[in-house]
Amino acid sequence: MSEYSIRLDMGAEHMQKIFGMQDAYVKKLERDFGVSVIDRNGGVIITGREDMAEKAAAVLRQLTILAGRGNEIEEQSVDYAITMGMEEKENVITEIDTDCICHTVNGKPVKPKTLGQKMYVDAIRKNMIVFGLGPAGTGKTYLAMAMAITAFKNDEVGRIILTRPAIEAGEKLGFLPGDLQSKVDPYLRPLYDALYQIMGAESFAKNMEKGLIEVAPLAYMRGRTLDNAYIILDEAQNTTPAQMKMFLTRIGFGSKVVITGDATQKDLAPGTVSGLDIAAKVLSKIEDIAFCNLTSKDVVRHPLVQKIVKAYEDYEVKEQSRKRGSSSDHGKSREKYGRK
Repeated sequence: MSEYSIRLDMGAEHMQKIFGMQDAYVKKLERDFGVSVIDRNGGVIITGREDMAEKAAAVLRQLTILAGRGNEIEEQSVDYAITMGMEEKENVITEIDTDCICHTVNGKPVKPKTLGQKMYVDAIRKNMIVFGLGPAGTGKTYLAMAMAITAFKNDEVGRIILTRPAIEAGEKLGFLPGDLQSKVDPYLRPLYDALYQIMGAESFAKNMEKGLIEVAPLAYMRGRTLDNAYIILDEAQNTTPAQMKMFLTRIGFGSKVVITGDATQKDLAPGTVSGLDIAAKVLSKIEDIAFCNLTSKDVVRHPLVQKIVKAYEDYEVKEQSRKRGSSSDHGKSREKYGRK
């Protein structure tokens, strides 16, 4: 079979971004598509099997558009572009890139980076209550926080309320010194981190003093009615069914709610049912409540995190299959020998 070649014109500045340090990104593209990419006279020549060369070219075109918009080309962007290229979803990453939620205090734009994240952000815009479900690193809390801060700055809501269950992650922390706020702060630190990055520490402190931003354990929500607020419940897999029902019935007029959780990382006592699991069954068909399921494809941390999440997903699927097979074999054995 004769080799097929495509030439793409690409400026030196864009080429430097897209090729990566020591050509790491382009080597990844060559390996995944089975093509060769050569820098020649202000452009690149892609050589390989025709279908794969065309897919590789489509990925490079998308990355060139991103670079042209001033984006830093990161390994995650390249990996996701390759994944979309393999699935022949050519324009996904450039379309996603047009959706800028807000900017951090340092001026960095906050945008969805994957199709799953884009669907999550759109669901938050359209619905009163959104459940963002998925593994660590998929941006569930960070994007919800960005949407909350944007709504607050645009006067769409009067305050932001951030909450999560104060449950130790499988460790006994023992006595914590200080006042009540000092005791609960360690559980809420991830929420503070996102607020500082997007809003800035000074602006956050001022709004906190005025009571316009509240960060508190879930237990503090009991007995309240939360009107005109943007409410985020984080780590919802660690709620009990009673806690989840309590939280959902606090919601008042003019409020919007985002509930995030990862069903695979429960810290509840053995045998305790998660309120998040029950809510997914009870509320799935109610209008104005949306469930968004993010996957390992939507992980935007270090690429190794994506591989770790995928490895655990594969392991859990195998374990479930093995248990079903074992249960089936046990049932057949009982039928064969009769019940005692």
